[in-house]
Amino acid sequence: MTMFPAKVKYLHRLLQLKHTLWCSPSLGKAPCSRLVLGIETSCDDTGAAVLDETGEILGESLHSQKDVHLRTGGIIPTVAQQLHREHIERVVQEALERSDVDPSRLSAVATTVKPGLALSLGIGLEFSQKFVRQHNKPFIPIHHMEAHALTVRMLQPVAFPFLVLLVSGGHSLLAVARGVDDFLLLGHALDEAPGDALDKVARRLSLIKHPQCSTLSGGQAIELLAEDGDRTRFPFRTPMGQTYDCCFSFAGLRNQVNMTIMKKEAEEGIEQGTLLSCVNDIAASAQHTVASHLAKRTHRAILFCKANGLLPSDSPTVVLSGGVASNQYIRKSLTIITDATGLRLLCPPAKFCTDNGVMIAWNGVERLREGKGILPPDVDVSYEPKARLGVDMTAEVKAAAIRLPSVRMKISK
Repeated sequence: MTMFPAKVKYLHRLLQLKHTLWCSPSLGKAPCSRLVLGIETSCDDTGAAVLDETGEILGESLHSQKDVHLRTGGIIPTVAQQLHREHIERVVQEALERSDVDPSRLSAVATTVKPGLALSLGIGLEFSQKFVRQHNKPFIPIHHMEAHALTVRMLQPVAFPFLVLLVSGGHSLLAVARGVDDFLLLGHALDEAPGDALDKVARRLSLIKHPQCSTLSGGQAIELLAEDGDRTRFPFRTPMGQTYDCCFSFAGLRNQVNMTIMKKEAEEGIEQGTLLSCVNDIAASAQHTVASHLAKRTHRAILFCKANGLLPSDSPTVVLSGGVASNQYIRKSLTIITDATGLRLLCPPAKFCTDNGVMIAWNGVERLREGKGILPPDVDVSYEPKARLGVDMTAEVKAAAIRLPSVRMKISK
């Protein structure tokens, strides 16, 4: 018995030495950095990733449902739910195995809980709550759009505040990011999102039958065909030209495009479902009008921010993120606006613009650093299919009624 205290002291020193070696800077990046598992199931991608505090991706996995939904002509929520249910355990396990991280080493689990498809969100939340309770880990509920907005900070140093344009298949918004959980909402979609509108145009044009587009999403097909199209052939009206705010509307534009398609089908004597000879020009014209609408609303948001001192005078930044941000034509249209107004445009690489577990894990890292929104494992959390981001400033933007100076939108292909 007299040896017991000495053994305890010896073991304690051994553990101290192990910790020192494990976290020694001379051994490279400290493996003792806090680790976060991110889980994403807001729509049709099942994603998971493990990140450390520096933003290094230790392991990730993603299961895309794109091919299934291409065959059905759109996302069917019950189908998406079932596919998430079938793949989520494997995807999370793959991310952990690729990172060589045991669940016991995780500092927290971050999961998308809003906004998104209810049935999809439910699968990710149910799995995550079981996981954190099994392994006794803190849980960080994530706002999907907040995660998109902050992704750029994982890749390069971007200080708050900055203006962010988030555009995807389910969302579009303009907001000032003032902190990890501090946003001013300047504009949002009044009807459908730009990605959804482009997907519907692609379906109406039957682009899945086009030999170059059979494996592409609707938005990707539009972008590809637009490269060889004449955007001036069909002068679609830019939405909300007489409404001086920063909100978006794409349903009216889609109706304009549909009417043009019907007219051209009648002229060419073909039935719906047959490819039009002018499909490239319609794609180019529709894409240009979407880009122009996004650029004009962003231009007004920049002027509103400048008038109200919402952005720093030194190196003010616009961040473009979300799935539609992968569109190079839209990126170029935004570059014209930021060049004209003296801002810099930052955009994550395409693989980080679409939904993935990495951005959710990074949002968890940011929140873990600041101790915000971290819950014990036994707290019940609900998902929210609809959820605004931040403090709503749309009324103030509309009241300012800022008219835009003319900017020539000449975009090279």
